[in-house]
Formats: sequence, structure tokens, C-alpha cells
Amino acid sequence: MWREWNLRVAVLISLFFQVLLIFIAPSRKNTKNRIVTLLVWGAYLLADWIAVLSVGLICSGQGNDCDEYCVKDDLAAFWAPFLLLHLGGPDTITAFSLEDNELWLRHLLGLFIQLAAVVYAFWQSVPNQFQIPTIFMFFAGTIKYAERTRALYLACFGNLKHSMLPTYALLIKEVKLMLDNIPFGIANGKELETWDEESLTPNPLTDIDVVKNGYMFFQIIKRLIVFLTFTFPERHKSRKIFLEMTCKDAFRVMEMELNFMYDALYTKMVVVQRKIGYAFRFICSVLIVVSFALFASHHKHQLQPLDIVVTYTLLIGAVGLDFVSLVKLIFSNYTIVSLNNSNAEEIVFAIKERLSFGERCQRSNFVSQHSLISDCIINEQFKWFERVVDFFGLKDFFDEIQYKRNSPLTDDLKEFIFMEIKNKALQAEDPEYSKEICSAKGNWVLSQYDCLHPSIVNSVKREVEYDHTLLIWHVATDICYHKNEYSDEEKNSQNREFCKILSDYMLYLIVMQPAMMSEVEGIAQIRIQHTYKKAKKVLKSHMNVKPPNIFENFKKFFQSRQSELMLERIVACQILGLECNVAECGCKSVLFEGCNLAKELNKLGSERRWEIMSRVWVELLSYAATHCGGLAHAQQLNKGGEFITFVWLLMAHFGLTERLPIGSCMVGTTH
Repeated sequence: MWREWNLRVAVLISLFFQVLLIFIAPSRKNTKNRIVTLLVWGAYLLADWIAVLSVGLICSGQGNDCDEYCVKDDLAAFWAPFLLLHLGGPDTITAFSLEDNELWLRHLLGLFIQLAAVVYAFWQSVPNQFQIPTIFMFFAGTIKYAERTRALYLACFGNLKHSMLPTYALLIKEVKLMLDNIPFGIANGKELETWDEESLTPNPLTDIDVVKNGYMFFQIIKRLIVFLTFTFPERHKSRKIFLEMTCKDAFRVMEMELNFMYDALYTKMVVVQRKIGYAFRFICSVLIVVSFALFASHHKHQLQPLDIVVTYTLLIGAVGLDFVSLVKLIFSNYTIVSLNNSNAEEIVFAIKERLSFGERCQRSNFVSQHSLISDCIINEQFKWFERVVDFFGLKDFFDEIQYKRNSPLTDDLKEFIFMEIKNKALQAEDPEYSKEICSAKGNWVLSQYDCLHPSIVNSVKREVEYDHTLLIWHVATDICYHKNEYSDEEKNSQNREFCKILSDYMLYLIVMQPAMMSEVEGIAQIRIQHTYKKAKKVLKSHMNVKPPNIFENFKKFFQSRQSELMLERIVACQILGLECNVAECGCKSVLFEGCNLAKELNKLGSERRWEIMSRVWVELLSYAATHCGGLAHAQQLNKGGEFITFVWLLMAHFGLTERLPIGSCMVGTTH
């Protein structure tokens, strides 16, 4: 019975995965939900597997004797090209991760193998009563599969970097223009200050302006993904425009840049939005519709009724998926960018918003949070459960469920970060000075304040490793935040809340996104484990920790305990602030240094304390943003993205990068 049904079931399952992917794949760019990611990952892998299996079933069944319930060879050969369409995949996903783009050669080989298999199946069925529609569908499937392979090739790291490398002639031309049009002081690293006022971005930006500016800046920031840097004109243009923008508009433009970046790295848009892409898409659509019409007009009295239903399902699915892809392509941001008619732009944008298919991105509205002290409390209560999930290799997955929480990212916090970085940018017209600012990890901020205790200043010295500084300030922030003698005014302090959100966010990145933070994390994982042990030791001796009850804790694991955990966390922080000493913590431990830092910070006036701490946290965030490679930021786009990526883009647009713009060395040596 399975032999009679396997092919029919396989081709329908293959179609189901295509429908699933075209609608759910875009959702992964604006959610960090692990269930959504798991669903997309499973559908992405199974879609290719079931399509290849189906082609194999067709080839193995051709020419074999079978009973009346088997699929006829003519019809099976007609089904085979549909699987090429499925292997081409929807426009909404070509790669699940960046690493998939590096496998474009394997996909190219797969293209040739599957084409050969489909041709073989067709050859075995000759003479075939569905010969013409089969040939038309074959060419349509070939186009779709080739589009996917081409998209993977264009998004691979080597090709991306090669396509953006400036030619020697271009560099010479740029330097010549700079020397001809700027005062001679440019030779000492000064930047061009002339600017066409008409080219400044209007303020505030309309939705159309956001799309067009997002695309313009995407063409520039692509360089950062492959470890290149801006040219002088690009840095100048980007810096000027962003200095004129409001915080709200800047984040909207950066959101759009990330949309374009996601499309270029994970979808077919970079292939199909070109003129030749539109031409092939039109040809493909015509071929599919003509195949449908030819099959519908053909005599089918020799076919099983069930097979006719399956064939029409495949045809309707092909037409429907192609129609959805075509509509999404026509009413896309790329179309808006290519139009020069304001009325047409408004119409396309309005329709695009209505047909967004859940693709509206809100990457910058939430940040993940993780607290070292909360981790200590929960870890002690669920130690038994951790051993079980660790045995099955699921520890990281359940750690996110247990320890991670989301906090809304308010407009006030965005504005605060934006203004902090903007104020630095205004002082960093010289690229060399901007490099110095980027290397600061709290010391630049503290240098602006007098009479600070040496332990505060020493915690951010250049010699101290970044992860060490971050952990010290995280412990200190938790203790200061949960201090029990705050006035109502201080409890409502914005800077106090900013510190807590940024502190927990940075620890989340270090603990749960180590791959992204690999450039700055040092031996953070070792330090964190050591600090956990020290904190647990102190807390156990001063808190009433009951022996764990396995059934009670299993029940608690699946219940919301936010209020209870918050109370325990406050008590824990107050204990650490009062009881942590050299004997228990060790004079060289992060925990002791954090507690000592908290004591010195608490001696400052309330307003001054939280102002200093919030500015230090922005500088620590900025340091991590610029020192994480562009590739690390790009790898997060398919998982909902990270807020630190916005900070990375913002600093780049303000000209705050460690690498000097292209041409600076050449110009700097001209005298």
C-alpha cells in the first residue's frame, strides 16, 4: 500500500512545506522566539529533503510494472518539474544561516543532479501525452532553482567582499578629488566640510524617505559586514545626514537598512529585483500558467481521479505561490526605491503595508535581560533540572527559558543613547580622534568628572580587560539599584532604569550570545562561573535556602514567579552590598571588586551617581558594538536581531569607527 501512496503523499508534503515557508520565514527577522526559529529551521531542512526524495521516487518508479493504482509514468514525469520549483524555494528564504550561503557550490551541483534526474524521468516516459506542459514546467523549475543558487552565491562572504573592494583607479580618483577640492589641511587627516545643503535629508522623514534613505545607507554599510570601511565621501555624507536627524528618524532608517541587509543575505530579493530578474520571473510565471492551461485542456480519462486531484493541487499551488511571490516583489521596498514618481511611490507603499504578511519589523523595541544574581537564585532551585537537560544537550535552550527575560526598550532610553553617541560624534571630526573614542570602555566618560574614588576610575582603565570591567559594573549596578534607602524621586529616576536595562542586556550578550561577543568576551565564561560560585557561597551563608523539593521545583519551573524572584533578588543584592568581604569573596574576585565599586558609587550624590553610571554603560555598550565584527551582527538578523546592532550602525553613521576611512593613509602621507 505504501508503494502506491508514497509518491502522492511526498509531492503534497513538499508543496505544504513551500506554502509554510513563504509565510513563516519572514517572521524570523522580527522575533527572538525559539519556537518560530525551530519551526522555520525544520521546514527549511525538510523542504529540500522531501523534494529530493520525491524526485528519487519518480525516477525509481519509471518503467516499472505496476497495478492500476500506481501513478502513470506520463503523469509522474509531469510532477517531477514541480519538485524543481520546490527545490528553488520561496523568495522569502534561501539560507537559514549565513553559513548556508557558503554552500552555494553544493547547491549548484545539486541543481545539475536534479535537472539530470528530471530529464531522465521525462525521457523514460516518452512518448508522453503531457509532453508540452512538462517541458514548460521544467524550464520554470530550472529558473527557480537557478535563482536560489545565484542568491546563495551573491550572499557568500567571498563574493560580497570582492564586489565591494574599491579598484586602484577608484582610490586614486577619490584621493585626487579630495586633494583638488579641499584645503591642504586634509593632508593632516582633516575632513571635507563642504556640503550641498539641498541634499540634506528632510526632517522629519516620511515613510518613503525612510525607505530611500535606508537603501542608500545600506549600499554603504554593506562594507562593514565584510570587514571593510567607509570611504571619506561616504563617511562625510553619512555623518552629516545623521547629525541632522532626530533619534526617531535615525532608528527608523537603521531599521530599514537592516531589512535590506536581511533581504540581501537570506532571501532571493537581491536576484529577482534586478531587470533581468524581473524578466526571468515574468517568463517563469507565463510558463506555469500555460502549463496549467494545457493540462486543464488535455483529455484525462486514463488517469486516476485521485491523481487528477493531486496534479491540480500542485498546479494551483505553483500558480498561487508564484502569484504571492510576484505581488511581494512588485509591492516591495525595492520597487519604491526604483520609482521616481511620488504618487506611484505612495500607492506602492500603501499596498505594501496592507500586504505586509506579518513582515513589519520591530527589532529595536525589546532587549533581552539576564542578571547574574538572579541566575544564582534560580540556579540553586533548579539544579536537578539542569542536570537532566544538560544530559540531553538542551541546556542552552532551557537556560534561555529560565534566565532570560525581555524588557521594553523605551523611546527615552533610545534618545539617551542616541544623544550620548551624537555628542561624542560632534567632538570627533578627526577620524583619528574617533578611533580613540571607540577604544574607550568607560574611561572617556569618567575623565569628565572630578574627585572620583580611585576604585571607580581603576575599574575602567585600559589595562583592565573588557569582560572584567563589564562584570564588575554589572554587580555594582545590581547592588546600587536594589539599595533599600532610596527616596521615591530616586526610584523614579530615568538614569537608574537605564543603568539596570543596559547592565542586564550586556550580561545577556556575554552569557547567551558568546559567539557574537567573541571579540570582546576574553575569559568571561570562566569569570562568570567563578563569580557564580562566590556569590552563591555568600548568599547561602546569609539567606535561608531550603533543600530543594523535586516535585515543588518542577511545578515552579512552569509557573510565573516574577514577583517572588524579584523579592529574593532585592534581598540578595542588599546582602552582597553589606556582607561581601575579602574573606568570603577573595580580594581579587570580580564579586568583591563589584561590591567595593558599589560602596564607592553609593557615596556619590544620587543624581550624580546614576548620571555617571548610565553614561558608563552606554560607553561599554558602544565599545562592544564597534568591536563585534560586522559578520557577527549580520548573523543575528535571522533570529530577530540584537539592539547592539543598532548601536553599531549608529556609531558607524556618526563616523565613530576604529578603522580609518579608505584613502586616509594615502592622503595623510601627502605633503
